[in-house]
Amino acid sequence: MEDKQIIDLFWSRSERAIAETREKYEHLCMRISMNILHNMQDAEECTNDTYLRLWNVIPQERPAYFSAFLCKITRNLSLGRLKYYMAKKRKMDVLPVYEELEEALGDSCDLTERISQQELVETINAFLSKLTLEKRNIFIRRYFFFDTVPDIAAMYRMTESKVKSILSRDGKKLRLYLQERGYGDEIR
Repeated sequence: MEDKQIIDLFWSRSERAIAETREKYEHLCMRISMNILHNMQDAEECTNDTYLRLWNVIPQERPAYFSAFLCKITRNLSLGRLKYYMAKKRKMDVLPVYEELEEALGDSCDLTERISQQELVETINAFLSKLTLEKRNIFIRRYFFFDTVPDIAAMYRMTESKVKSILSRDGKKLRLYLQERGYGDEIR
């Protein structure tokens, strides 16, 4: 079923909307959530919560890109669950992608709080728009979708070391870019 038809089902408050969304996007939602949480039960719960959130949000919004809208909800719910676990020290393992980003942005930058601020998001988007399409996609696959380096290497038919090199270089460029735009105090 096409995304527009699924959105129409949500607008008409048909429960079939959730079934169609699950059938078309469950694998994608689970992958995003698993990449973040590394726990099947938590990923399933976040994926199910995504459908509920869609049910409650879509009557007010008509997303232009349904799959991107869905991915963002799944990602945010999964990050919220991760933040909960980390704050309560329920899990001792820190997400490696967060460690990479914190290394690029600096130790004193509280990433989970800073990333939600619109001004910083716009600045990062401006930086990403200056990258080549391939580098931008690699960056987004790693830091938005939380794909692993081996998965990204396979997607783009390159070695893992090349992916790591691109991410490292672009992370350093991002850090410098942010410092030049006034984020120097927060980013060391």
